[in-house]
Amino acid sequence: MEVTRIRLADGVYLTYLPARKFKTGLLSAQFVTALSPDTAAAYALLPAVLRRGTMRYPDMGALSARLDKLYGARIEYTVRKKGETQCVGFVASMIDDRFAPGKERLLESVAALLGELICDPVTQSGRFVPAYFESEKTNLIDAIRSQINDKREYADSRLLRGMCAGEAYGIPRLGSEESAEKLQPKRLYAQYTRLISTARLELFYSGSAGRERVEQALRAAFATLPRESVTDLLPTQRHSQRQEPLRIEETMDVTQGKLGMGFSCVADDTAALLMGNTLFGGSSNSKLFMNVREKLSLCYYASSLYHRQKGIITVSSGIEFDKYQEAYDEILRQLDAVCRGELEDWEMEAARSTLLNAYASMGDSQGKLENFYLGQAATGQHETPEELAAQVRDVTLERITAAMSAVALDTVYFLRGKEAAE
Repeated sequence: MEVTRIRLADGVYLTYLPARKFKTGLLSAQFVTALSPDTAAAYALLPAVLRRGTMRYPDMGALSARLDKLYGARIEYTVRKKGETQCVGFVASMIDDRFAPGKERLLESVAALLGELICDPVTQSGRFVPAYFESEKTNLIDAIRSQINDKREYADSRLLRGMCAGEAYGIPRLGSEESAEKLQPKRLYAQYTRLISTARLELFYSGSAGRERVEQALRAAFATLPRESVTDLLPTQRHSQRQEPLRIEETMDVTQGKLGMGFSCVADDTAALLMGNTLFGGSSNSKLFMNVREKLSLCYYASSLYHRQKGIITVSSGIEFDKYQEAYDEILRQLDAVCRGELEDWEMEAARSTLLNAYASMGDSQGKLENFYLGQAATGQHETPEELAAQVRDVTLERITAAMSAVALDTVYFLRGKEAAE
């Protein structure tokens, strides 16, 4: 796939992903802005409020009727975190023009509707419709509160917040409940005008339409977008390694303990760290899965994730409360085995195959492609999946051990039950 990134206007870019293998077209519009505790909740709320209507289609009923006329096109709002940026906007899907009845050109109509949602939202007296605002604010607060119901997700988030306290990477994508509760319609509208004026807008298209046609459709759709003072994004700051590990412990009414461990990565060899993490805990053939979970039965689950932009690795595991020390020691032992190169040939090939299959499968999903290239654009990366795959193929055992030997324990988080704490 020949991917092209084009500058359409000041701070407006199009990533063109030509594809004729799909029966659908995908169009995405994402504002990329720095993660901040002061604005995260407001920006998370914005796309939900904008999705409620435009001046021409002022409610969900009118919007749905318009989408029905576009042969069931769909527009969903999104809130994502990429590195130390927050990405908010919309992803639209539609029938590819080749399969539309009468060869109707749907691209222009869907692009125009996206432009209206962003540039011409329904308002009353210079602010968002109060009923829409209050409804979506309640939904946002409920979503933030509900994160604690999934204890695995909560523990992973809590580890990152503790490890990256004071850094943008530690801010949740939806912001805090406290910040969300303080939001008011007038303030949110002010944040909206600031966002569309100063934040970079990343546009993505995947489908069979020609590049010039896509450019024209999007230029027309966003012709009224204010571009007064677009703010440059700073690169993600790598995590500073601690001298001594930070230890955090919480007690809740849970029946299964959650042990999270965060590691700083000093090395810059991305491909070697990708392979090293996959060998450590990034697949079902990893040392954490095969040994800590399957062989020793110390964890209900155990996996690791390499946060490439931040330069950290995090481990997520579920354990019995009294197995804390055993699991903790064994996780470190398995990491040490990777660092020392205690790896069989089949482990290396399984890890390499896992990564190569992941990159190869991206081309089978328009959603995966959009998400990948949004992450690249938001964090200043430029490699394609094919280029990353080539880098992984070239990684040697020596490079893996060199990169992983510089990985150091930074933060430990443990969620235990109330009875176990007594």
